[in-house]
Amino acid sequence: MKKQVKFFDTTLRDGEQTIGVNFNVEQKVAIAKALEEWGVDYIEAGFPIASPEDFKAVNAIAKTIKKTTVTGLARLVRKDIDAVAEAIAPAPHQMLHTFIATSPIHREYKLHMSKAEMIAAIRSDVAYAKSKVDFIEFSPEDASRTEPDFLVEAVQAAIDAGANCINIPDTVGYDDPEEFGAIFANLKAHIKHFDDIEWAAHTHNDLGMAMANAMAAIKNGATQIQGTVNGLGERAGNVDLIEVAAAIAVRGDYYNAETGIQMKRTKHMSEIVENASGIAVGPNKPIVGANAFSHESGIHQDGFLKNHQTYEILTPESVGMHSRLPLGKLSGSHAVMNKFNEMGYTVDRNMMKVIFPIFKNVADRTDLVSEADMIDIMNTYKTQQQKRA
Repeated sequence: MKKQVKFFDTTLRDGEQTIGVNFNVEQKVAIAKALEEWGVDYIEAGFPIASPEDFKAVNAIAKTIKKTTVTGLARLVRKDIDAVAEAIAPAPHQMLHTFIATSPIHREYKLHMSKAEMIAAIRSDVAYAKSKVDFIEFSPEDASRTEPDFLVEAVQAAIDAGANCINIPDTVGYDDPEEFGAIFANLKAHIKHFDDIEWAAHTHNDLGMAMANAMAAIKNGATQIQGTVNGLGERAGNVDLIEVAAAIAVRGDYYNAETGIQMKRTKHMSEIVENASGIAVGPNKPIVGANAFSHESGIHQDGFLKNHQTYEILTPESVGMHSRLPLGKLSGSHAVMNKFNEMGYTVDRNMMKVIFPIFKNVADRTDLVSEADMIDIMNTYKTQQQKRA
């Protein structure tokens, strides 16, 4: 039986930490509705203690969302915990997400706490959070730079205090996939009743490995992936949940996993966040970029026209996209002939012996050959044929 990988979307919290992104309350509610329809399991609606506006947004989402679990972020500080509990109170399904940084550099320079003080705080304040909300997720921030033995101690303390879910953040995108997977393997070897806890991964893309690390986590026991739509987030961003969803859809047998994501709504989900954030999706972005299902090389176009699976590992329609065969200097005669026939002309291979050199002459002088160019090419061919007659 395939394991169900849950999606924890933090577009409205970590995603809003992207430079230049500032969603208003109405935008956040609209994005949350779209996320629920897309099929995510958790929506991290914001950081309620951060500002009155953030509290208002989390509370508005909690009043709106009916099926998906709504959560807010809290430092391991009681006023933060109280703010989250109050903000998410109207939600039918609630989670409180609390965190403290556990790595040596954070303990020494940011928090000025000893290991013993940190363990005491985790035990005390996770238990306090549990008294406010039934479902608690605990994150040891900067877990990937935390000593393995201390990470086990901190996580076990949180579980013993009532945490239902443990999230392992690669906060600064430090680990490679083998290292990150090993964190989960080590926790599985040392945490009591590991299988009774939901395990999450939160990966950042500072070294371009957020996606690989997320998939390594799944292979090593994670059943929840935290990320954002379009890969928004601090610095180089979070893992893009769109890419994780597609990877599981295509390679579910390899990962022995499945999700509840409604894949056909993927492009629509991406566009909603793109428009609200003002951050354009790059043309070569996997799955939803304009070029993700475009084929210009003649060899690729020829194979695609014979069988789409030669160069497409999932159908574009399955994610709300469409295939494109843009014509340029690398295109082959098969694709050019196909385009003419799509435009209503009747063109065979014999005719292409004359037409294709005309096409190549035009293609060498432009980036992409447009339909208007194709009409001109056909008119040039017809004129040549008339002269020969």
